[in-house]
Amino acid sequence: MRPPLRRLLAGCLLGLIGLHGAGVAAQPQIPAAPAERPRIALVLSGGGARGGAHLGVLKVLEELRVPVDMIVGTSAGAIVGAAYASGMPLSEIEREMQSVNTANLFHDVERRDLSVARKTDAEASYAGPEIGIGPAGLALPKGAVAGVALEAVLRRLTARQGSSNFDELPMPFRAVATDVSSGDMVVIDHGNLAQAIRASMAIPAVISPVESAGRLLVDGGISRNLPVDVARAMGADIIIAVNIGTPLLERDEIKSVLSMSEQMMRLLIASNVRASLAQLDPQRDVLITPDLATINAANFDLLKEAEARGLAAGRAAVQQLQRYALPANQYAAYLAGRHQPPPSQGVLLSALKIEGARRVPEASLRGMMETQQGQLFDAATAERDMRRLFGRGDFEHVSYTLDTLADGRRQMTTTVSEKSWGPQYLRLGLGVSTDFSGDSFFSLRASHRWTWLNTLGGEWRNDVEIGHTDRLSTEWLQPLTPAQRLFASAHLSAERTPLDIYLEGKRLARYRNESVTAGLDLGVPLAEWGEARIGVTRGHAQLLSDTSFVPPSLLFARARTGGLNARLRIDTLDNKHFPRDGVEADLQVYSARTALGADTNYSKMTLTALTAFAHGAHSLQGAAEIQRRIGTDKLPDQELIPFGGFLRLSGYRTGQLVGDSLHFGRLVYNYRVTGPGWLDGVYLGLSAELGRMGNTIDAQDREATVRSNAAYIAIDTPLGPLYFGAGRASRHQSAVYLLLGKP
Repeated sequence: MRPPLRRLLAGCLLGLIGLHGAGVAAQPQIPAAPAERPRIALVLSGGGARGGAHLGVLKVLEELRVPVDMIVGTSAGAIVGAAYASGMPLSEIEREMQSVNTANLFHDVERRDLSVARKTDAEASYAGPEIGIGPAGLALPKGAVAGVALEAVLRRLTARQGSSNFDELPMPFRAVATDVSSGDMVVIDHGNLAQAIRASMAIPAVISPVESAGRLLVDGGISRNLPVDVARAMGADIIIAVNIGTPLLERDEIKSVLSMSEQMMRLLIASNVRASLAQLDPQRDVLITPDLATINAANFDLLKEAEARGLAAGRAAVQQLQRYALPANQYAAYLAGRHQPPPSQGVLLSALKIEGARRVPEASLRGMMETQQGQLFDAATAERDMRRLFGRGDFEHVSYTLDTLADGRRQMTTTVSEKSWGPQYLRLGLGVSTDFSGDSFFSLRASHRWTWLNTLGGEWRNDVEIGHTDRLSTEWLQPLTPAQRLFASAHLSAERTPLDIYLEGKRLARYRNESVTAGLDLGVPLAEWGEARIGVTRGHAQLLSDTSFVPPSLLFARARTGGLNARLRIDTLDNKHFPRDGVEADLQVYSARTALGADTNYSKMTLTALTAFAHGAHSLQGAAEIQRRIGTDKLPDQELIPFGGFLRLSGYRTGQLVGDSLHFGRLVYNYRVTGPGWLDGVYLGLSAELGRMGNTIDAQDREATVRSNAAYIAIDTPLGPLYFGAGRASRHQSAVYLLLGKP
């Protein structure tokens, strides 16, 4: 990702989270510091990944025994400030922050947490954001990232919060956000700390804003990145300000619309920072400005380096800071009152409350959650519940709080925010490939979903693909229970796929295999990792002419189809295109029966499987595919299998081999050249492939096993994975490929 985009995506990116009852601080009542010393406020600015510098400064303050009586933070400063103010020891904050990296911040949930339906949506390499279709027309999400993954980190960082009043924390605290409708600064002085931080860090257009008390809150850096005045209003006598803000771009760095937009954001922040700096007293206050020139605000993999820069800057200010140091015995007493014990484990949940659900019934949400009333609360289980709820695709935000009721009982409150751009959704995609030998293909895709058409969660989806393969399908998916543990499906599809006839490596003809199928299924979802279905289908298949002198009717005539179909899917892959962990398997058994409308009786089995392992930058994937008859009945002509292409016997051209059975295995080694971030990175890959097809049309290939190898470079892009590679197969077959989209 280019630096301007990464900086724009972060500017303040370390902030995200919902907020209940946030408000402008008014007449704070901050406990007075002992009479013999002034009250000291620590003011921490925003700056994305540069926020690691705040940890280094805090280390210096503890080394020098400089007390802090209150903290005000914006964006990244709100993260560190809230954790420290809530009583978490600095060593634990460092440990928790180590789990923060660019990859998990820019991905709301891991792929394995998505439902099977949403995993299927992601397979087609759709480009751009999900487009909503509602009563007001087309709409887009308010931000590219919802921040679900970051919220989990923030909840751990603020788990010691014992009061909703930020003045009652071990160290009084304020977070600063901006009301996007007015541009006014909003000072958050009560509520849930994690949600307050999220409001302070919601970068416009990048991270979804936070709705609170009728206001839409975004990054506090827009209105006050270094909130000195807020600390003064809290009653601070001395201010230690840490400014980690990103400097303005140089003239030669402004080269595009993105960099121009980024510069506008930086100008806004720089302007309010200048005003804040003017409020510092150079005789008494301390300004610490770490040298962070080489640390991009969007690169959260450099938090440790930023911390080292903050440590150096803090030690450079030792002479100024030592004026406020306490004797060892006084500082020990100060620390004793500051630390808050860790939250108790195994709390009994007397109540489970769900807020914010409108279209989605509460019964459905409760049925998906492992956490239940009457159980002992477990934070890890609650986090899995949040990922699972978000992964179903109905919400733009999910969060939870653990509350103490008036009678002392404990309640978990789950808050969901349904997508404002629904309940219909549209995705668009593109696929392009060429072998540089005359075969160039493209695919345009569109997917439409209409969700929650009834109280049980009925969903209607339509998919269209034109290009190399023409496909149109529609499905009504109807859950049969409130908890959606059983479903029925009615589906209709029509497709035309190429069928190429080769002889000795040269294509003689191209036909298009047309099939139309309607069916009814009964299915069971298997948590997020799988799905099982059984059903009945009926339709027809025929061969159409494309480029050939031989009429398709001479090869095989129009055939009626009908039979029973059973399918089991398992999918725990962490990434569909570049997997490093998990398993994917799809087993289908089809039995054509004349009693159900088929011309002939036969049975067929199709199995695809893939597994992946990784260590550091190295990953290994093993894949297999089997298609063959079951029993002695011969497969009809419409069941012919085209095979060949990139990573599918790579030396052969796409669809070059055609036979009635397939046994194929592949081993792929990937080396990750660049680490993941907003996208997955760059890979170098090698493959070893082995395949055997039965009764191929090309007599030369009838009996032999085919070996093939490929080498490629792959880049994750916003339009899908881009591959450039070359393959070599036995019998002197070779091909070069360029593909955009799923290979």
